[in-house]
Amino acid sequence: MADDLLQIRDLVIEGKTGRNWLPIVKGVDLTLARGEVLGLIGESGAGKSTLGLAAMGHVHDGCRIASGSIKFDGIELFGQPDAALRPLRGKRIAYVAQSAAASFNPAHRLIAQYAEAPVVHGVKTRPEAEADGVALFEKLHLPEPHQIGFRYPHQVSGGQLQRAMTAMAMSCRPDLIIFDEPTTALDVTTQIGVLAAIREVVREFGTAAIYITHDLAVVAQMADRIKVLLKGEEVEEAATAEILSNPKEDYTKSLWAVRNITAPARPAPAADQPHVRIAGVTAAYGAKTVLKDVSIDLHRGRTVAIVGESGSGKSTVARVLAGLLAPVAGQVVLNGQPLPPRVRQRTRDQLRQVQMIYQMADTALNPKQRIGEIIGRPAAHFLGLSGSALRERVRDLLRQIDLEPDRYIDRFPSELSGGQKQRIGIARALAAEPQLIICDEVTSALDQIVAEGILKLLQRLQSDMGLTYMFITHDLETVRAIADDVVVMHRGSVVEAGTRDEIFAPPYPAYTELLLNSVPRMDPGWLTSVLAAQKS
Repeated sequence: MADDLLQIRDLVIEGKTGRNWLPIVKGVDLTLARGEVLGLIGESGAGKSTLGLAAMGHVHDGCRIASGSIKFDGIELFGQPDAALRPLRGKRIAYVAQSAAASFNPAHRLIAQYAEAPVVHGVKTRPEAEADGVALFEKLHLPEPHQIGFRYPHQVSGGQLQRAMTAMAMSCRPDLIIFDEPTTALDVTTQIGVLAAIREVVREFGTAAIYITHDLAVVAQMADRIKVLLKGEEVEEAATAEILSNPKEDYTKSLWAVRNITAPARPAPAADQPHVRIAGVTAAYGAKTVLKDVSIDLHRGRTVAIVGESGSGKSTVARVLAGLLAPVAGQVVLNGQPLPPRVRQRTRDQLRQVQMIYQMADTALNPKQRIGEIIGRPAAHFLGLSGSALRERVRDLLRQIDLEPDRYIDRFPSELSGGQKQRIGIARALAAEPQLIICDEVTSALDQIVAEGILKLLQRLQSDMGLTYMFITHDLETVRAIADDVVVMHRGSVVEAGTRDEIFAPPYPAYTELLLNSVPRMDPGWLTSVLAAQKS
């Protein structure tokens, strides 16, 4: 059609495995009109991100476009050298990556990285670009928009960094933006503003977008059409309202039906000594106080979910518990014994007992080490294992996380899917034989089917080993699925605490109600209605 901005026809993309090239995307078609938003969904390994990158004429290292056609505004991108594509990338086609932390240059301030593309492409002068950056930072609800650009990437939260990256992609007002999980790192209240801002900019500038996500409720708010992928092939495609209400294929119906996890019905904890007590902790970064007299009890064999929006202090609680940040006041007590405030002051056994699983497995696993080395290191350090005993322990851990040892022990992280990498992170934490595991947003970067598998794995391990979990998350559906107890935090303080059933039973305190009402629903009109309610 004449108004089609992007036309992809019979696209085949292959990845190299050993000496062989195997198909990743298998003859997929895609059409996108100007100003239209297409949602791409499917489980990990479906080819969503590979197809999205191909819209820029780009593939990851170790991949190649084998055949097909990619036409952007009538220009054939397949077969073009990078020099010919460079004027398009950043200026007319932009990309928002899932992991902002791995995408920013840590040595440069945010505003400098924002201004780079419009200055290089001759769209704006440096002062004009910086002024425009401040305006977009404000539109995307970044705090102190006139000042935040002068910070370095490590000086802002993950959610703030993701919003800064979204602004950076918009800096040249491109014709097409590929959004690859742009709200993964955002809490539900912040997500509403970012989704609204993205939708507003797309409409205001007539920008077309490919919106890649594993969050079906989010794509329902953003997309005009939805394309479902499975193992590199199209399953079905239809207008958003139609595919949500009447999916035709069994696989699509299975996506709609995920989250079949039921949290165990455990009795309320006894009033005796908790496994871990965070007692009256106040903590600060420099002169800025970020935790204010926080007290949390964790009982053995139970899961405590810490919820709240970005900046509420969730991750800071984890840092204090792990000894990475010494509190200004208060203490952490493990099994009735106070823990030294700093990690270097703790004994090897105290360090062993508290382990962590990180949000972004991509950045948490050493890309130069094989899986056996990654899992084996804590077993060697904390348990003194070596040689054949160490290797057998690693093999046992791989079996515990449902990965076949012979297939995975000698692989590198780059050879694994996102869900498999997260399982390796779990095995690494288990290798030390801890009593408490801090789970920091461990499913937020995973599609819903893979996330469900990770949550079920964590539940099984907890049941088998009597583990205590602190589960940091902004996903309230995950909280419903896995938590025994819930702590709601806001601006560094605990505003509500109780069992899961108590927290999710009305009437709700005002802030808890705000969180619950901010969870996207599988209704294309939900975001519009929420924004209208906020204005009234």
